Amino acid sequence: MRWVCTLGGISLALALCCSAAGWAAEEAPPAQSAEFDRLLAEENSDYSGPSASGIDDLGFLRRVTVDLVGRIPTEQEIADYLKQPAAGRRAAAIERLLQDERFADRWTVFYGDMLRIRSYTDGGAQLNAFVHQAIEEDMPYDVLCRQLLAANGRAGSTPEVGFILGDAADPMALAGVTSQVFMGIRISCAQCHDHPFDVWTREQFYGLAAYFGKTQRIESQLTRAVYTTEIDQSLVLWPPEDEAEGVERVAMKPAFPFALASAEDVAAAMTRLAAARAPKETIDEGPSVDDLLADAGERAVAATDGDLPEAFDVASEAKREAAELRVHEDLYRASQLRRELADYVTSPRNRYFSQAFVNRVWKEVVGRGFVEPVDDFSQENPPSHPQALAYLSDEFVAGGFQLRDLLRTIVSSEAYGRGRLTDVDEGMRMEAEAAFVSAPVRRMIAETLFDSVVQAGHLYDVKYPAGANVRTIRELVRIPVEKVADGLAGIKSTEEDQEREMAAMKAAIAQAGGYDLESAIEVDFDEVLSATDDAVAIEEMEVMSDEELEAMQMADEAMVRQRYIERWVETSIDDNPKFASAMRMASPADPSHFLRVFGQPSRESLGEHRDDSSSMRQALMMLNGKLTNEAARVGDFEPMHALLVGEKADVAAAVRLAYREILTREPSAEELAEARQIIDEAPDAREGMADVRWVLFNCNEFRYIP
Repeated sequence: MRWVCTLGGISLALALCCSAAGWAAEEAPPAQSAEFDRLLAEENSDYSGPSASGIDDLGFLRRVTVDLVGRIPTEQEIADYLKQPAAGRRAAAIERLLQDERFADRWTVFYGDMLRIRSYTDGGAQLNAFVHQAIEEDMPYDVLCRQLLAANGRAGSTPEVGFILGDAADPMALAGVTSQVFMGIRISCAQCHDHPFDVWTREQFYGLAAYFGKTQRIESQLTRAVYTTEIDQSLVLWPPEDEAEGVERVAMKPAFPFALASAEDVAAAMTRLAAARAPKETIDEGPSVDDLLADAGERAVAATDGDLPEAFDVASEAKREAAELRVHEDLYRASQLRRELADYVTSPRNRYFSQAFVNRVWKEVVGRGFVEPVDDFSQENPPSHPQALAYLSDEFVAGGFQLRDLLRTIVSSEAYGRGRLTDVDEGMRMEAEAAFVSAPVRRMIAETLFDSVVQAGHLYDVKYPAGANVRTIRELVRIPVEKVADGLAGIKSTEEDQEREMAAMKAAIAQAGGYDLESAIEVDFDEVLSATDDAVAIEEMEVMSDEELEAMQMADEAMVRQRYIERWVETSIDDNPKFASAMRMASPADPSHFLRVFGQPSRESLGEHRDDSSSMRQALMMLNGKLTNEAARVGDFEPMHALLVGEKADVAAAVRLAYREILTREPSAEELAEARQIIDEAPDAREGMADVRWVLFNCNEFRYIP
């Protein structure tokens, strides 16, 4: 299924008589972008400081590629971009990137941070894959959020339930998460007392939590499968326990505490929303639970081999009886309360919902929100440019809550295309950035930095022939030498056992490479969504014989302990590495991994944001890490190789290629001369170029967005 909800009235070829910073005179930005820039300028009428000019074409290409697809441009993309007429190349680049297959990868990371998706929690991996699919299919943001808030079931068959499972279906936690994540309102503080700095009361918090009061996390004692369902009695009671002395506590009545705009205020946006969706939107709700279970029962019967007479086919009979159980009718009960809450939260009349998301997206690609922090909307913390934010939000609603349309408007704006002020004092620079007339300094997020190194270093595939990088690794390993069963005499390991263990150790060493803190396994999102390992799969239920049960019991009782000795092991490996995209790694990564070192959040705490500060660990990882060093080396299969080795070698052309691939620009005459000197003084041209590329990867220009 593909979502198609276009934003009415957009035309990238619209010939407006205006000239925005960075756009060619013949090429005006889209109408929505131009109107947004007008409102921003109107709200900046009192600003009298300096403004930055627009960035050049290659700077824009690097910035928009990093922001939309999460890596720097390739050499081919640069060449294709420069071949296009200046008047249309930026708009064409934006459209190409919005449809790039990496777009969903990049923005799954954004949603992952916002929704605090953790691959290791119940349903976390499935939720991440579901979000990726939703982005690929242009699922509107409001539809996505309604599903996250209202779903019940197992993550294996209902992946969106991972959002509720992420907080273990705790009503109090989910009240704070729903408010802060989807509406940018920090109401959690009111859980224990009336909010000391805002208008929210403890009673309002309990009213919001009551929408989740009947939702319960269940773990099957038989299969260990985890799912959510609804119970009859709410677990959210009023008054709170610490105020209930001598007072009977009763189920709290759900109440949505946030004011909605009047229908008249949003009439224009809602009319356009209805027009955009009515003929085009399709919602695939999928088969019902009964249909799924009926199908499972049929497949269970079909799975039986049928060799035995029906009267003696015990396994088949057990499966049929299990399929006929009616307990499934209450297993994944739908939540009417959370459906009601989802409708309130995602309503076009809920300005908090649209403005909070627009504010998040704006900060993600511009570097500063209209409201800071992005999840702290309050009377005491108003937007810096309320009209501009309201306009973007209304357009987002009117166009059908489409992420791509919102991003098109933002990255086509004059504000997005501005450069940085570098020759003013810090106070003036910060004032200009707050007015969005100068771009804030932004470092690539960790995943983008990782993938940009991989891209520029040609590491998505091997770049050397087999056997070109054989090296010997020596490591201290533990080898099992004795197996002792309870109550038995020691049984020595055979020589064959030891050889098998040693081979396994060597294989592990070869795979690890000895010093690798960057690699990880790429997740196949489609496979995650199709897997059913955690399901209560009726067709996989088996009836064990007495002999099988006795054998299992004997195996459990014969717990075997192993003793080890330590030995130094040397093994030869063909060190020809390739790296997966960081956008598809299970997240968050291990705390020592490259991604975490460069600021990827743990996603544990509500309100945790990416850490963009610098550290010594970051510097050391870029200077000495395997990723950077492998990217710097020149492989035989790279285009660079032919420019450094052989009769057609052209060192100057090789240097220019290095600058385009790593920094998205041509080198200056001085830079070209310095690079040639480094190469000329090296033992050979490939080693010299490796030094040049290593320097470029470690410069600030590479890590920071133009």
